[in-house]
Amino acid sequence: MSMKRMTAFVLCCMLASGCSIGGRQAVEHIGSPEPKAMAQIENIAAPGAEGQQLFAETAEQERRVAQTISVPPAPPVSQPEPAIVPQPTLKPETPKSNRSGQTKAPSVTVQKSQQIAGKKLSLPQLRAKYPDAFRVSGASKERNIALTFDDGPDERFTPQILDILKAHGVKATFFVLGKKAEAHPAIMKRMVREGHVIGNHSFRHPLFTKITVDQFAQEVEQTEEVLNRLIGYKPKLLRPPYGEIDEEQLQWAKSRGYVIVNWNVDSLDWKNLGEQQVSGNILGHTKAGAIVLQHSAGGDSQDLSGTVKALPGIISKLREQGYGLVTVSELLHLPKQK
Repeated sequence: MSMKRMTAFVLCCMLASGCSIGGRQAVEHIGSPEPKAMAQIENIAAPGAEGQQLFAETAEQERRVAQTISVPPAPPVSQPEPAIVPQPTLKPETPKSNRSGQTKAPSVTVQKSQQIAGKKLSLPQLRAKYPDAFRVSGASKERNIALTFDDGPDERFTPQILDILKAHGVKATFFVLGKKAEAHPAIMKRMVREGHVIGNHSFRHPLFTKITVDQFAQEVEQTEEVLNRLIGYKPKLLRPPYGEIDEEQLQWAKSRGYVIVNWNVDSLDWKNLGEQQVSGNILGHTKAGAIVLQHSAGGDSQDLSGTVKALPGIISKLREQGYGLVTVSELLHLPKQK
């Protein structure tokens, strides 16, 4: 660029910036030029044709320079897209079909079985489900009552009870323990000889619902073997200790010809009650078809004197009310043996 054009360029920049410094002061800032150049500056500072031309050329030069050095805008910063985690594809379950291609719904019986699966049935539910295999009473229209005695025999109370029954001509039912029957064979033979019916009450008196079916079966079969040897038959009547039994055990017993026999009148004599209490518990609740629970033996600490003393009066009172005293086999119209 010539000196003339350079000087004009500087002057124009200063004028464009609004600077109040005169042309001569501007020259002083950039150095002292030749006299000829100073004259040109003065001519440029004064508005004239040549100065206007130089000004226009300088403005055009600035525009071109600005275009040359312009900074292009920064490209937009793109945000990273979130990673996509593939989800496992679940295969929908297809209901099984029969040969015709149609889905078969479970039967009503299967549905009900599934609903009660895993639920223990209560004793009333078991009686309702197995009315012929689980009995607690007989027919009321016959006005008969069955006296029953559990947990014997022993040498203390059982002979006394046998004496009273014989004296009043009453036939009863004794649900005996296998281990006690084995220990007192003579008393067992007397029971049979005097017309009483024998029932199976397990061998050692466990709570059936706390043992397995195999253990339950062992208790029953071991007692059956002892009784068959002592009395000459296998009893059909089976009474669970404490009256407790579960469905699987009941099914096992039923399949082998047993009938479970509980009671609907409890003397509660096992609580060592006195004569009046035992009599009240029996006479206050007995109706036609009743099966009455009493005991002919118990633990070493049990005192069944109340049962022995109350028995004569109970027999007399029931007969006065028109009841017949029979065995359980007679009350339920069942054979005494399998």
